[in-house]
Parts: sequence; structure tokens; C-alpha cells
Amino acid sequence: MLSEFDEGAFAPCPAPFNLAAHVLAAGEATPDKIALAIVKPTGAERWSYARLTAAVRGTATGLLQAGLKPGDILLMRLGNTVDFPIAYLGAIAAGIVPVPTSSQLTAREVAPMLAHLRPAAILLGDGIACPETALPVFDRTTYEGWHKLPPADYAMGDPERLAYIIYTSGTSGVPRAVGHAHRAIWARQMMMMGWYGLTSSDRLLHAGAFNWTYTLGTGLMDPWTMGATALIPAAGTDPAQLALLLKRNDATVFAAAPGVYRQILKYPLPPMPKLRHGLAAGEKLSAPIREAWAEATGTAIYEAYGMSECSTFISASPAHPAAPGALGRPQTGRRIALLGEDHKSVPRGTPGMIAVHRSDPGLMLGYVGAAEETAARFAGDWFLTGDQGIMNEDAQIAYLGRDDDMMNAGGYRVSPLEVEAALADLPGVTEIGVTDLVVKEGVSVIAAFYVADAELDEDLLKSRAAERLARYKQPRAFVRVDALPRNPNGKLIRKALKDHVLS
Repeated sequence: MLSEFDEGAFAPCPAPFNLAAHVLAAGEATPDKIALAIVKPTGAERWSYARLTAAVRGTATGLLQAGLKPGDILLMRLGNTVDFPIAYLGAIAAGIVPVPTSSQLTAREVAPMLAHLRPAAILLGDGIACPETALPVFDRTTYEGWHKLPPADYAMGDPERLAYIIYTSGTSGVPRAVGHAHRAIWARQMMMMGWYGLTSSDRLLHAGAFNWTYTLGTGLMDPWTMGATALIPAAGTDPAQLALLLKRNDATVFAAAPGVYRQILKYPLPPMPKLRHGLAAGEKLSAPIREAWAEATGTAIYEAYGMSECSTFISASPAHPAAPGALGRPQTGRRIALLGEDHKSVPRGTPGMIAVHRSDPGLMLGYVGAAEETAARFAGDWFLTGDQGIMNEDAQIAYLGRDDDMMNAGGYRVSPLEVEAALADLPGVTEIGVTDLVVKEGVSVIAAFYVADAELDEDLLKSRAAERLARYKQPRAFVRVDALPRNPNGKLIRKALKDHVLS
């Protein structure tokens, strides 16, 4: 039997369609229900579905009155506040294309985005880095004022048209702009039962910040699509408080990166009788974390695998728990294969590259402005993830690792070439190579190995890195070496760097 999964295609996306209209449709039937609670130990800020929808559609009106039109690109430089999802949905409601970005990015990192995408305008939060520009820039007072404007009509249209753009690191060292269609939200319904087991009665607490795409999808868009309640910790919440927030707010589902589970488990956990299970994505979930969580809470953690180009499409769920050592199975409605070097499906039990059929409604439209790079990611009808796996007889897939040198930093995929390019001209450094190192099971850090005449001040190096890179991309260690390992052709052997052990 071949390593293929195909139990039939998911229902086609209806037309005309608007992503924001789809997300908020269920809430129209329960306008007074709490759609969002921003929680902290002393209380919560609550948004009903009626209030949320009014703010979204008012924002759409504000953007249109400001001169933007459907199809325009809007760069979002916002912080960890409710303004982030409201602006995101407001733009999409108006047919404008938002580009959510991490608030950790420096002005130097944002500048290439402006040059590449040529957005029509920027939303800029307080204290968020952004290059000087002649583009219209709307501040917090302006975009929060839009919340109370009369509602705009949803811009309905072809579900295949561009809805939003997100950035992901690439093996070229240059972050890539991933364009997604409006239909991408329709495809996420396969995750509701294939991963979450989510219903309208759930209260899902996501530990991430508003402006992280993992939170934006799993923590906000998906609960709202189901008419459920999203719970988000207030900015600055200590991991030690998360278990208390889960208990006090009657959370039924908890979502976080594996590293957050690790932090929570450092502290005593109170009984959480309403919690049904946890969700994990962003990096590999280690067995010790899974087992410790089950012992402490009596609940399982269901893991998912995905990527910026297709969100999650392989997962465990309450209905289909993962086999030992496996991620889970492809979600019903997906068409997945494991391919050999000839790009043909390998027999089950044989390692191969995880691939997604190009017909998947959640698959990206392509890399914006990079047709050749987009084409290079396909082999016939298959999108090549670049990650290796192995499928057993029950279609469960075990993850075997990345096929390239991409690093994982706290759930973010980071290109070593991007970090090397940013640090190549550090004073005293003649060569630099970057990789991630495993410091203990389930924990890895980015380390930079440099060639220099003498040992350099590590604090100074870290300070310079902080000026040039978002925090999650910054090396946690700088190691001086006599020479970087290279093959006969002069190419850096990045895997050889991993042999170094941090003291």
C-alpha cells in the first residue's frame, strides 16, 4: 500500500464569499454571547459578538473612507492588543489585503517588506518599529476611532482571490510573502473535528499573543467561526498564571506552543474540571511534556503539523488520537502523500517527503511576486513541504525532521541564512554560521558560530543582534571557532555545527 491519504475532497467553498463574513456569521445568531475575553487574574475585558462585529465592519468603513480600495495591501504593524484581529478582519471585510507582521520585527526587517509589497497604507501601533515612509500611516487613535463608524457591507467575491499575506522564512534567507485566498478560512473547517473537536459551547484559551498567526487562527478565527468563546491572556501574563486563568475562566480547550506547556508544568496546577484537552503546534511536542501534562491535568494534548503555506493538515484529535511516536493522521478532506526522490508515493512504512495535493482549499495561492519560487515548490500535482515523515498502515504519520536547514525558535521557523545576513558585518567577525542546537529534549536555541582573531564580547554581539533581528531570531549564544566546517565545494556544513555542545 502506498503512502497516500485520500478519503474524498472537502465540500467546495461557496461563491460569492468573504473570509470575514464567514468568520462572523455564527455570531450573528448569538449577538450577546461573549466572543472574546481578554483575561487576567483580576478580571477580564469582554467583547460580545455584536460589539466585535460592529468594530470589524466599522473598521472596514474607516479604511474605505481613508481612500483604500478592494485589492489594496495594508501592512499591519500592531502590538499585542485586540486592535490586531479587529483590523485584520476589518480589512478583509472591505476586500483589502492585510499583512499581519510580528511586532518584534525591527525597522530594518520591515523595510524590505515595504519595498516588495508596496502597500497602500500602514497601521502603526504605539511603540512598534517601522521605517520612515511617505505612505499613509494610521495610528491607534485613528483606527480605534473607526470601531464606531457605520458598518460597511462585506465585499463578496471570488473565493480564489487574494485575502491576506503572511511572511515566513525561506531557505533563500529572505522571508517570503505567502499569499492566501479567501477560501483558506473555509478549509479550516477540516481542523474543527480533525484536530480541535471544537463546538459552539467551547471556551478556548490560547496562550499566544494577539499578533501571532498561530493565535490569530487557532485562538480567534476558528472559535469565532464556530460561535464559541475565545479567551486570550492579557499582555504580559506570566506563564505561572495560565493554569489559574484556565480554571477561573472555565476553559474547555487550551492551545499553546509546546514551550508554554513546559513553562506551566514548572508550577503546581490547580484542578481544572472543565478542561477537556490541550492543543499543540509550532514545534515538535516531546513525550515528557505530553506525559507530564496528562499526569497533572488528566487530559491529553493533541498535536498538529502544518506550515504557513497550508496551516495544519495532519493532526491528532479526540476522535483519532495519535499512535505512539506519531503526529496523527491527515484531516478528513485532505489529500496527502509521502514522496520519494522521484516525487512518486513511497510504500507505507518507508520515509518520504510530506506533500499536499494542489487541490487543497487551504493551500496558498503562491509566494507573492515570486512565480518561479512558487513553481519550484510543486512536483506535478503535489506541493512539497520539505519535511520528512513516515506513514503507517493506519495512515498515522510520524515526523522525521526537516529536509533543509530551517531552524525552530520557540515555534517560529527561522532561516539561518537570514540571521547570518543580518550579522555578517559585525565588528571583528570574518565568517559566521548559524544553526539551532538541542540543549535538552524538546528545547533548542539558535547559536551563532563565528571566526575572529580573538574572542569577542558576547554581550556586545547580542546587543548588535537585538538591533537587527526580532527577538525570536536572535542567537542565544555566540561561539568562536577557528574555522567553519565546509565541504570541498566551500559550502557550509551546517549539520556539523550541531556537534558543538553549549556549556
